[in-house]
Amino acid sequence: MSIWGKLAGVAAELARGGPIAALLGGVGSQEQDGSAENQVAFTVGVIALGAKMAKADGVVTDDEVNAFKEVFKIPQGEMTNVARVFNLAKQDVTGYEAYAEQLAAMFKGDRKLLEDVLEGLFHIAKADRVLHPNEEQFLAQVAKRFGITETEFSYIKARHATATKRNPYDVLGVKPSIGNDELKSHYRKLVVENHPDKLMARGVPKEFVAIATEKVAAINEAYGQIAKERGI
Repeated sequence: MSIWGKLAGVAAELARGGPIAALLGGVGSQEQDGSAENQVAFTVGVIALGAKMAKADGVVTDDEVNAFKEVFKIPQGEMTNVARVFNLAKQDVTGYEAYAEQLAAMFKGDRKLLEDVLEGLFHIAKADRVLHPNEEQFLAQVAKRFGITETEFSYIKARHATATKRNPYDVLGVKPSIGNDELKSHYRKLVVENHPDKLMARGVPKEFVAIATEKVAAINEAYGQIAKERGI
């Protein structure tokens, strides 16, 4: 069964008022493969948090729903299960803390995977080309529950600013005082860490590759800008 088909069981649990705990009990236990379990937990976590985050500014727009579809490249035949989870979660913004905390517990020790979830939420938040203050606050609170520091959050946020407003050093997560050799090494590390193959190895569904592609593009653009200014 695909990760999408398994969402039917999760939707039933959500309808009864239960958070993502259903994943490891009602769904995840059916899979012995840890990677497959991660994919289901990751997917439902982003669906639930994405729906609640989209509601954070008071209204769920078509742009935000379409952005969610873009993130996951959902097969047409699986839209019913995905829509049911999304619609149940988007009814109000309350309860998102439980989803964030459960994801943090599931992926304890895997900070990169939690950062991947946050990247997906940013993609949905900026879909209507406006990052509403309530959405930013929502994302900051989710990041806090993921164990992501305020500084780390600011770097992630910088990657999702419009290209003309990006500080290239913030996008790369470095200080302007960094030396050229260290800059090159850090840049190469970022590109390797965020390659789509690396994301899938962490348990991110292959449908999530669009986010990795966008992230690497922002990293490449930032490095290119700094390299040009420094003449390296």
